[in-house]
Amino acid sequence: MTAALGEAWRNRIFYLFVLPFAGLTILFGVWPIVLSIEVSFTASATALRPNPTWVGFANYATVLADPIFLASLGRTLVYTVLSVVANLAVALAFAVALDSSLFGRGNLFFRLAVFLPVVTPDIAGYVVWRWLYDRSFGAINASLAALGLPAFAGLSSADTATASLLIAELWHHAGFYMIIFLANLAIRDKALEEAALIDGATTWQRWRFVVLPQLRPALIINGVYALIQFLKTFTVVVVMTKGGPNDATNFVSWYAYQLFDQGRYGEATAMATVLFALVIGLSLGLYLIGDREAGR
Repeated sequence: MTAALGEAWRNRIFYLFVLPFAGLTILFGVWPIVLSIEVSFTASATALRPNPTWVGFANYATVLADPIFLASLGRTLVYTVLSVVANLAVALAFAVALDSSLFGRGNLFFRLAVFLPVVTPDIAGYVVWRWLYDRSFGAINASLAALGLPAFAGLSSADTATASLLIAELWHHAGFYMIIFLANLAIRDKALEEAALIDGATTWQRWRFVVLPQLRPALIINGVYALIQFLKTFTVVVVMTKGGPNDATNFVSWYAYQLFDQGRYGEATAMATVLFALVIGLSLGLYLIGDREAGR
């Protein structure tokens, strides 16, 4: 105990700077989550009262028996897998291209061009994408018509709505993951690649067995962050589809929001808690798998 206090005192400046951010995180991050979980165990009609009626796991039983919720959960998982794979693959391709001499003096321009959507406000960006997808005056179908190609259904069809959201989110997020990959590429040991080249390794062999293993930290960070990002997909749905058409984009976050808007607070927060547990479990699992692989 005395040793721990001594260590804390030696690092007092560090804790002094960390304390305000830790306090804000607890106040505006952890505490609302705790309150949300608490509401999930109460009857909706009394959830916001000072003395709510406790119903135990009744809300969870209702939610897990709801076919709409189960369908939205499956839809969310499929969308998350597709989005994580697409975003990391595109970001890695951009990073590798920009790390090379492919673009010459235009390298900085292309880096900024790919990263710019990341700092573009979500709503503004998705509103533009909604206009682009419009069947009547959207630029995408206008371009396809000019080329003599069939129209793209975009947000108006259940068959293409999910892909349309994925493309919009890919545009918005891939630049962030690209920066992480570029940072990892910048600190890799290039001497290993030179040694592999001298030993006669092909370009693919150098990439697969020398470069890619060194990118494991970036892959883990990006994978965990992307998993969290896309499991809780919400803003793009609100702006572009409102869960349609025919519930094709009715993800868990949107469905929970609808129930909350209807005053079904207990069920809505139960859904949010299930999603929160899923996010924590899958993210932690992915991190542990990556960490275990790194330790081999």
